[in-house]
Amino acid sequence: MTEYRRFYIPKAMWFFTVNLAERKNNHLLTDKIDELRDAFRYVKQRKPLHVDAIVIMPDHLHCIWTLPPDDGNFSVRWNILKGRFSRTIDHGERISKSRQKRRERGIWQRRFWAHLIEDQDDYNRHVDYIHWNPVKHGWVNKVCDWPYSSFHHYVEQGIYTKNWGHNEKADINGIE
Repeated sequence: MTEYRRFYIPKAMWFFTVNLAERKNNHLLTDKIDELRDAFRYVKQRKPLHVDAIVIMPDHLHCIWTLPPDDGNFSVRWNILKGRFSRTIDHGERISKSRQKRRERGIWQRRFWAHLIEDQDDYNRHVDYIHWNPVKHGWVNKVCDWPYSSFHHYVEQGIYTKNWGHNEKADINGIE
């Protein structure tokens, strides 16, 4: 197996993309949104983090986390979150032979995309990308129509207008 190295930086801010193992026609994350929210709360109680921005799509999620000053290990947080969520889901998913050997479920992809946020401009681009994602994937025509997003919190804070994203399509490029 390939050795995969990650850099853990306390107090850092990270953008993540986390996918379900089977993405096609899979709405598990939005169908089980309450269980996913509970898993996030569970992790935050045990391993503090701040969720700066998030969007939950049916088959994947994007978020930005700020980690505490004394602990930069985001992998352990994802491990806890994925495990907690998986334990709430009925069995029945397809499980590969390699996952069967390891006694793993077949809900999540093993790996995830992590990007260290470098500066304010990088942060802004990633927050925009997160909030634009439901439109990008064709789930809604307007950003404000997607319920599983921190966009609504950003509107309440006056950071975005409710109609943000109607004309920005050309400026919001893929970050994944």
